[in-house]
Amino acid sequence: MKHYAAHWGTALVVVSSLTTILCLGCALFVLKNGGMGYLISLSILALVIGCALFGIRGYTITPEAILVHRLFWTTRLPRTGLQSAVFEPDVMRSSIRTFGNGGFFSFSGFYRNKTLGTYRAFVTDLHQTVVLRYGQRTVVVSPAFPEEFVHDLDLTAAGS
Repeated sequence: MKHYAAHWGTALVVVSSLTTILCLGCALFVLKNGGMGYLISLSILALVIGCALFGIRGYTITPEAILVHRLFWTTRLPRTGLQSAVFEPDVMRSSIRTFGNGGFFSFSGFYRNKTLGTYRAFVTDLHQTVVLRYGQRTVVVSPAFPEEFVHDLDLTAAGS
């Protein structure tokens, strides 16, 4: 097993920071103005906490799977059926998010672009992306040291 950190790229740092500040500011402003402010403030705070829970913390390569670590759980991407893993910087450029999170602690969910078609993303750095191709689906991840990540996937696959 080998663990890779999920390096936060500049876009994620900026979007997450600004969105958090905006949400917290709105929650405090609404709370000060009374009325339904308490419920609205709680909803805004729940949004911040919910997005933080879904943030990507790192990746682990095991002989059976690639594990995507979240705050309290792990998403498992099986190695079975993995046809290729390629370091493709900036592959998410010009993508449209069809369902998911567009930069509030992660770029995760379902996306689409001309290069990849429809794909699932577990990304924290838009410039350090690795494309995992399976028979019927594509997944994009962004481990620190993406070239080493791809190399380790090949070594592990060769040993299986």
